[in-house]
Amino acid sequence: MPRRSRMKVRRFLFIFLLAVAALTGLFAYKTLDFLKAIGVKSKSEKSSFTLFKKPPASYTGVLLGYGGGTHEGGYLTDTIIIGHINFETKRALLISLPRDLWVKLPTRSGDTFATKINNVYQLQLYPATYPDVNVKRYTNTDPNGLLKHVLKEITGMSIDSVVAVDFRAYRDVIDLLGGIDIQIDKSFTDTEYPVEGKEADLCGRDEDFQKVEKFLKPGYEGEEKEKLFEEKPELETFLAQIEDDPTKAFPCRYQTVSFSEGMTHLSGEDALKYARSRHAPEDGGDFARARRQQKVIEAVRNRVLNPLFLPKVPSLMDTVKDEIETDASYEDIQRFLKETPNANKYRLIKIVLSDQNFLKSDTSDDGQFILIPKGGEFKWNEIHKAFKRVSEGLPLSPTPAPAKKTKTM
Repeated sequence: MPRRSRMKVRRFLFIFLLAVAALTGLFAYKTLDFLKAIGVKSKSEKSSFTLFKKPPASYTGVLLGYGGGTHEGGYLTDTIIIGHINFETKRALLISLPRDLWVKLPTRSGDTFATKINNVYQLQLYPATYPDVNVKRYTNTDPNGLLKHVLKEITGMSIDSVVAVDFRAYRDVIDLLGGIDIQIDKSFTDTEYPVEGKEADLCGRDEDFQKVEKFLKPGYEGEEKEKLFEEKPELETFLAQIEDDPTKAFPCRYQTVSFSEGMTHLSGEDALKYARSRHAPEDGGDFARARRQQKVIEAVRNRVLNPLFLPKVPSLMDTVKDEIETDASYEDIQRFLKETPNANKYRLIKIVLSDQNFLKSDTSDDGQFILIPKGGEFKWNEIHKAFKRVSEGLPLSPTPAPAKKTKTM
């Protein structure tokens, strides 16, 4: 090869290697900045963790999804999905818990205090809301300690980490992926899907609302109310709609979303609607929604594992770093990154805790719709046994023994 040609090749290789080094440095910087932004620390910063200790064979994390925004209840976690992975047996479980699951919390007074599970994360953030709940008992050394305690009570599994995600992050991630492909099992239409940012909109009925607002307080009765409704019976109808059917009282707060059966490509916004919809007559309720959320997670996983996604990672981290918070450690994340090439070897098992397996519907003392174990309030033993069976490679429920044949004379 002529000397001039060799020089050109060397110059090209030098520039190429310099570009690779720059991109690697940028990627590393972006990754470090992202992990710091979402709260990741080394285990050595959190505890007396020994770096050379053999890591456990399994790992359990929980994914929370909340609505965010400025409206009341912005941190209620309407998505609660536990992920349990066994690195040795190559088995992964996705377990969805319904938001109406009724759970007991520790109190300072010793009195029984129960709430829906979707309130626990918000209660950790704002403990003054319920002063008698002994939040500090579990959060002194771990900000997510109360939630982890409650989840262990339900499942029997210790939770290693929590990832809390604003729903906007789901939308942004999926858009950056170029959308996802979902096999929609059943067509459905939801006419009560909430419009973001209009959760408290009075839809032009500000004056009417001011007149009836005081009557929304429990136990309010009196001549003033009777006189107002006698003069303006339409306000009595309006008050009844506020209490019983807000979609009629405040129609601007809701929109209609529809999905058709079959393989469908969804944008981030549409995927979010598909995952959060819960009022469709054909496929409504929290259990159907939980199954759809698991399908979205699986579709996102398939996209992320595609090698073509790698160049988008820095943009993804910039996009969602303010919408995600976690207590996972650097060591945890490194372990999962090393296992990524083996992702297709894992068997994924999806479970939705529902009234079709371990739960039954009930009503709380203050009239709320709740879900409790079939064995009774706070009796989680059957669920513990079932999840242990699945993690060991056995069926969710034991196979009934065949009935013994009776001898006839």
